[in-house]
Amino acid sequence: MNVKLKRESRLLIMAITSVALFVHIVVICAASTREVVANKEFVWYNGKRPITYSLPGSVSPVVTVALDMFKGDMQQVTGVLPQKTLFGTAVINIIQLDKNKSILRDLRKDGIPVDSIVARKDAFFIKIRENQLLVVGSDGRGTAYGILELSRLAGVSPWVWWGDVTPMRKERLTLPADYSTFQSPSVEYRGIFLNDEDWSLQPWSWKNFEPSDIKGRIGARTYKEIFKLLMRLRANAIWPGMHGITTPFYFVPGAKEAADSCGILIGTSHCEPMMRNNVGEWKVNERGDYNYITNREGVQSYWIERLKEAGPYENFYTMGMRGIHDSGMEGVKTLQEKTDALQQVIDDQRKLLSKYVDKDVEKIPQAFVPYKEVLQIMENGLQLPEDITLIWCDDNYGYMTRLSDKEQQKRNGGAGVYYHLSYWGRPHDYMWLCTTQPGLIYSEMKQAYDCNARRLWVVNVHDLKPAAYDLELFLDMAWNINSVSPSTLVEHQKSWLCREFGKEAGEKLLPAMLEFYRLCGIRKPEFMGWNQVELDKKKYTKGWSPVKNTDFSLTEFGGELDRYLESYEAIKEILSEVEPMIPQERKDAFFAQIKYPVFGAAAMSTKMLEAQRARCISPGSCDTTLWTRESQLMAACAKSIKAYQEIRDLTDYYNNELADGKWKYSMCHNPRDLYVFYPPEIPIWLTDKEIEKYASFRRPKSLPLEEVAKDHCIVSNACDYTSASKGVVTIQSLGHSMNAVSVPKGKSITFEFDCLWDGEAILRTAVIPTQPNDKGDIRFSVSIDGEKPRICSIKEPFRSEGWKQNVLRGQAVRETGHQLTKGKHTLSITALDDHVLIDQWMIDFKPDRMFYVFPVQPTY
Repeated sequence: MNVKLKRESRLLIMAITSVALFVHIVVICAASTREVVANKEFVWYNGKRPITYSLPGSVSPVVTVALDMFKGDMQQVTGVLPQKTLFGTAVINIIQLDKNKSILRDLRKDGIPVDSIVARKDAFFIKIRENQLLVVGSDGRGTAYGILELSRLAGVSPWVWWGDVTPMRKERLTLPADYSTFQSPSVEYRGIFLNDEDWSLQPWSWKNFEPSDIKGRIGARTYKEIFKLLMRLRANAIWPGMHGITTPFYFVPGAKEAADSCGILIGTSHCEPMMRNNVGEWKVNERGDYNYITNREGVQSYWIERLKEAGPYENFYTMGMRGIHDSGMEGVKTLQEKTDALQQVIDDQRKLLSKYVDKDVEKIPQAFVPYKEVLQIMENGLQLPEDITLIWCDDNYGYMTRLSDKEQQKRNGGAGVYYHLSYWGRPHDYMWLCTTQPGLIYSEMKQAYDCNARRLWVVNVHDLKPAAYDLELFLDMAWNINSVSPSTLVEHQKSWLCREFGKEAGEKLLPAMLEFYRLCGIRKPEFMGWNQVELDKKKYTKGWSPVKNTDFSLTEFGGELDRYLESYEAIKEILSEVEPMIPQERKDAFFAQIKYPVFGAAAMSTKMLEAQRARCISPGSCDTTLWTRESQLMAACAKSIKAYQEIRDLTDYYNNELADGKWKYSMCHNPRDLYVFYPPEIPIWLTDKEIEKYASFRRPKSLPLEEVAKDHCIVSNACDYTSASKGVVTIQSLGHSMNAVSVPKGKSITFEFDCLWDGEAILRTAVIPTQPNDKGDIRFSVSIDGEKPRICSIKEPFRSEGWKQNVLRGQAVRETGHQLTKGKHTLSITALDDHVLIDQWMIDFKPDRMFYVFPVQPTY
């Protein structure tokens, strides 16, 4: 053998040895990164080497987006970017079943429930198999959700970007060796409606996040971030912003492509048929009147334009027709005219869908929203095809007004829900903070689900950040209706707080946040002016009534006004104690999600109630208190002014300093510039020096509630019943009590109590102001000591004054008169209809007493 040949032989042997050694190292590395410790833990990151993953060649775009998000998450958690490798050596193996059907047989042999997975849309299955983590999705969205489930398992919050919840670094990621999960959605389509975005999301987008010369444009980059959040929250649908000042979604270059890449289905609101944004797109001077009676051809041409553009994509088409904005259909007057016209509209729309989208029109997702006057038209004989989904609405304040009856529940298209977490309109807007009680969301949405509203859930939010917890709870239920129960709502919120801020801080924050939802349930911050909007413009400028004194009493029950303010101060103290415990990288998240809403709501209450005190102290008359009341008056004015300024300072920090200005223009403390947000109406406006001098003035605390109970009244929360019928359920985080009781039709709760007085008394029964969503009544009866039951109804016509007061208070209170003697008594409350939730009751021997809050301790 010559020298050259010997040299080549040695090089070949060395190469073979190197390859063998490399393969050996790869195998060892792969094994070491997915080791199982003592058969109890599967280690998918060991602190030494990057997480590895494999991915088939064929996947949907949404999977690629999810994978990029996951890789970014893991780089923050571990410090190193995950690496793609071969199936046999990867720690994580990802499979999208509908794109890789050839592998089904092998997966079946390995015990993977592929038939169950494939049978469900958006489903995923995760299991540890042969020292590998297998992620199997039924389709693109399901696979994406499975990938992002791994981020959750690594401790990454869905609010990592929108909430600035920076992931905590970890040296090791493990799962139980027998870990597996199979998840699929309870509701087929789950999403949000970006509405009333004018003061928050929209200006933040075009003025800050992606500056644009086009005022009002929510850009494609913004939508992409919104869609990525929806992916993390396992949502798949959106009704984009549609106000006149906002650029219509289809006019935003790249927006629809961004939605498609994230698996987000586009729909439109109840008044926007055929994927059109009427407010921003219909030009009367170009197209004529938006009137189907006189301009049918013009309206159809307008719809056809969008169907040609949108048809190739996945959409949920709103059917029917209303006015250009949220108004009745043009060109019709009588109920029958409206019915006939709407019938023609829907019949024609079906033909257009069949021609321009899919010949098999029954396969196209379609929604009909019987909202406002449309419900009356539907019930007048409108013939809706069975495959169209009925979208039922709440009353804009969280109480469902109608749900499918037994016959409607049989419809092929099923039903859905349009729900509000913020609202612009009567009796008063709430578009600043998001304070809907978790128990109300649970109660109303669970009942909707039980009535077969399982096709589409859409929730109205003016912005994402302020709605974070409520929005996630809503979408958690849409994904898994059993993710919470009446008795686990508090635990759900605790888990959320611990995930966002760490276990120790989260546990300490829980009682403060429960109290926050109780206080806001008593009165939302936006309702503290005790005034209304959309009233008679001939009587009120703009149709807005002025701010006036609240129903909180300065003197009754030992000073209930002060007790309310003291409750806010108590939770502010808890936040101040917890804030130093928050890791530096979560400080911004803490400010936005906890401190701003709590301190803001507290300041609004202080501004209004101290101004009320000042007005009461200064009656404009001269009496013996003239020389002693000045300090009280000055203190009330100082505290009110300082609270007003505190809201402005908090908002200034939110917009200009939070996350180094990332959220500039996103928080507005005075949307629509309503009167409640104005400077306080006080007798004296103080100088800065006077404010500093008097704002720290300390007052005696309100009387303990134990002493109040002696003031000729007997008070109880409904959850403190002595006995209850089978089926009665207490719902956490609901009502002034924070534990309202759901009493099924025909069932009762009973209380035993001792009475210290004789004579005539008023029984006040407070219930959650739910709606008779089965078209009937909503009644309960009360009976003391077996007397003839007194029947009470809480049914109120929509937008009546009674309904307005109920939704502003968060309670409906009914009064009955009774003759009582000293000694023991029994009170029974019975539901005579469905959807009855009892909150509190009070027997009062001072029937003319003026007060607002039942004087009883909440129960958490």
